[in-house]
Amino acid sequence: MGYKTQASPPGSDRGKDIVSSPDGFGFGFEHQRIVVEVKHRKGQMGSQEICGFLGGRHKDNRGLDVSTSGFTKDAQYEADRASTLLAMWTLDHVVRSLIENYDATDAETKCIEPLKWL
Repeated sequence: MGYKTQASPPGSDRGKDIVSSPDGFGFGFEHQRIVVEVKHRKGQMGSQEICGFLGGRHKDNRGLDVSTSGFTKDAQYEADRASTLLAMWTLDHVVRSLIENYDATDAETKCIEPLKWL
């Protein structure tokens, strides 16, 4: 995929669980920086979380919100009307992307997430 990522340490991350950029450091020297927020909980992510996530983004950043339980219709509405480009992924999107891109994945990631083809 061509980007290098940096995960935030545990604790308050201000809506930035992962920062991904071509320069690999997240300094923002490259305009195509992607900021990722991941939520794993029972309920769907709502519009308040989407607005909060978008509120802290720079106009040149892209956003990726990942929710293992999906998103409400109001959350989708807020994402669609946002001035910041925001992709919304469910757990199915994450799994599908990992499978589709697994062969090009680095060795470290393959050790963390080993897949066995059946």
